Amino acid sequence: MSVNEVIVLILIGLSAGIVSGLLGVGGAIIIVPALIFFVGLTQHQAQGTSLAILVFPIGFLAFWNYYKQGYVNFKIAVVVMLAFFIGGYFGSLLAVRVPEKVLRIAFGVLIVVMGLRMIIKK
Repeated sequence: MSVNEVIVLILIGLSAGIVSGLLGVGGAIIIVPALIFFVGLTQHQAQGTSLAILVFPIGFLAFWNYYKQGYVNFKIAVVVMLAFFIGGYFGSLLAVRVPEKVLRIAFGVLIVVMGLRMIIKK
């Protein structure tokens, strides 16, 4: 890995960490597109790599700050975490079988729809 590649990866990580800590997002919105456009990964590789990145380290410190301020609902978190764990497994089984172009389009549509919903919702 070259110095330039390491710098790009560090910038991706810092950007995703800042956005994640600030807005509660980062993996899909920042890391996946950055790995595709700046690193040259395929959609499948970017999604798999993003999941590997997010499993523990990125979320813990951000979670800790929210927890210290009393902003964590553990009942909700545990239920969603368990469902997310199972859903992630089944979603990944499906994703690796979907052609890259279809997966990329679905990913882009999801981001646009969710963004518009956040902007328009009262």
